[in-house]
Amino acid sequence: MSNTQTTHLTAENNNLSAEMKTFYDMALIDEATPNLVYDQFGQKRPIPAGKGKTIEFRKFSSLPKALKPITEGVTPDGNKLNVTAVSATVEQYGDYIEQSDMLELTAIDNTIVEATKMLGNQAGRTLDTIVRNEVVGGTNVIYGALEGKRANHRYEITAEHKITVDDIFDAAAELKGNNAPKIDGSYVAIVHPHVARDLMVSSKEQGSWIDINKYADPTNIFEGEIGKIGGVRFVESTEAKIFSSKPLSEEAVNLTVKTAVNSANSVTVNEKVTEEIIGRKLLIGSVQTEVIGLSGTTLTLEDKVTAASGDTIYPGEAGKDGAAVYATMVLGANAYGVTEITGGGLQHIVKQLGSGSDPLNQRSSVGWKATKAAKRLVEENMVRIETGSYKSALVEGN
Repeated sequence: MSNTQTTHLTAENNNLSAEMKTFYDMALIDEATPNLVYDQFGQKRPIPAGKGKTIEFRKFSSLPKALKPITEGVTPDGNKLNVTAVSATVEQYGDYIEQSDMLELTAIDNTIVEATKMLGNQAGRTLDTIVRNEVVGGTNVIYGALEGKRANHRYEITAEHKITVDDIFDAAAELKGNNAPKIDGSYVAIVHPHVARDLMVSSKEQGSWIDINKYADPTNIFEGEIGKIGGVRFVESTEAKIFSSKPLSEEAVNLTVKTAVNSANSVTVNEKVTEEIIGRKLLIGSVQTEVIGLSGTTLTLEDKVTAASGDTIYPGEAGKDGAAVYATMVLGANAYGVTEITGGGLQHIVKQLGSGSDPLNQRSSVGWKATKAAKRLVEENMVRIETGSYKSALVEGN
């Protein structure tokens, strides 16, 4: 009969004191929190207990202008709030580290603490990525410019399409034009360190960058905040989204056209390809298309393309010639919703020697489990800036 431990304090062979449980729980949360960069700007909702897997976020519509004059002595009809419930389905995530009794004989508390730190860091990055992937799917996007000309698509972006102060001002103007509310008096941009470096270099001539240590009021600093430009405060994270492309075949990153085609929905390539290429985006000439079928080395495409024999076919998920593209999210308040990590969102689980099917008390484990959901609520309250960087040819996607 199974004797799997299900709670910290009620299972047999679990001698962890309430004080130590609290200590380890807080250690996990303290380690996870700095990595939750995207969480701090979302509308937070607690995990629903006993109410299924669906969680609701509230979306309030603005009231129209009251331009009709009031008649003297007559009470007008009045108005009412328009509240829309936006739902999301929560999912569970988690991992654990198993330790041997021989390891624990030397320093049990130290190993639990170290494992907790590593798992907390992992939990934070995992949950942050779940939120990030939802947020970067927003519909409002500004593409980087080169010599004053903006790219029209992601696949046109090169390493030279670096972020500029103008990009930030344009994004802020977009949010202002949408009447997006601010977060503590400012808009917030989540930026990758490579892009932050490009921005600080480009803003030196204009003198527009203000480093965090030069703030007139250094209170209420966001986690990861590094500085500001105008009315936009910048939070730096290595988890800021980078779009990159996987190789199109086992032989090479790119493919080459075997036989010339003219306005055709298929193309034959020289390289050996597998079924994994179906669903991939390709850049053939100036056309971005998707592979919808494969027969041998002939690809069936969603769109018609024209190409000469020997032309290069590039992966289409990133920038020009496969360059990595960075996403900087400029946010207003209530742009998206997230579930909270406290109150059931993130749990720390310690199973001591002898728990479960461990007849010789040889194994213990430390783990985490989290319930998480994220949902975009107001598209108009967020803008994604897609640019290249000085690292675009070297960095991998995330």
